[in-house]
Amino acid sequence: MKNNNKLLACPYIIWMILFTIIPLGIVFYYALTDSITGQFTLANLSGMGTYLPIFLRSIWLSLFASLICLLIGYPVAYFIAQCKPLTQRFLEMLIMLPMCMSFLLRTLAWVGMLEDTGIINTLLQRIGIGPLPLIRTNGAVILGMVYNYLPYMILPLYTVIMKIDKRLVEAALDLGCTPFQAFTKVVIHEIMPGIISGALMAFTMSLDDFVISYFVSGLDFVTLPVEIYSYTKKPLHPKIYALFTLLFLLILVLMVTMNLIQLRGDKKRAAAHSGV
Repeated sequence: MKNNNKLLACPYIIWMILFTIIPLGIVFYYALTDSITGQFTLANLSGMGTYLPIFLRSIWLSLFASLICLLIGYPVAYFIAQCKPLTQRFLEMLIMLPMCMSFLLRTLAWVGMLEDTGIINTLLQRIGIGPLPLIRTNGAVILGMVYNYLPYMILPLYTVIMKIDKRLVEAALDLGCTPFQAFTKVVIHEIMPGIISGALMAFTMSLDDFVISYFVSGLDFVTLPVEIYSYTKKPLHPKIYALFTLLFLLILVLMVTMNLIQLRGDKKRAAAHSGV
């Protein structure tokens, strides 16, 4: 039986080797190779300090977008969890519906609304306001990220909220906790896996996003994926591989760290429940 299970995993292993491990290996090879001599070098990576402002801007935008997703996603997830089952299914469908549409079309729709001649500025001008600079700004990029990645925050939160034992909250209130204390000490503790999962997906997808940064703000607004794209219009240079390696390593470290935090939290929750 165990041998059969291993055989079932073979197609996935072959797929991962051919389309993930080998391409990543090629990228790492060129990132660590001198383009002239073909010798091993760290010069391509050591020269990445010039991209620090772009790097920090990408991280800042992704963090801010993830925070907004969390602040919006939790109330929405909590509201859905309190609805009747039929209503829950309907609201789940509405949340997942944008995910079934073209990502590019959704982004271009926001471009059309935020332009100086777009719907929003047209309505504002009718009441004597504007046109306001809504597009080609940090706010426009964050808005696009929140709109596109909010479902990835809502769904994990909704899943863990549905699993919360309401008796834990009731017990905390009976023991003298205020509603706020019960929320911070019990609810947040129980939904932490959903927060970590949703924040990780929202942050990594925002950090790796090219479409929103490119179309909402143009080439003058440079993030790390846009900078990587700019090198594809030139003869291939080791810098493009070094930039990709930098982005990949950041996401990898973040994912490992968040998973370790979640694993530690799971152990604490298991110990607490077993103690009860």
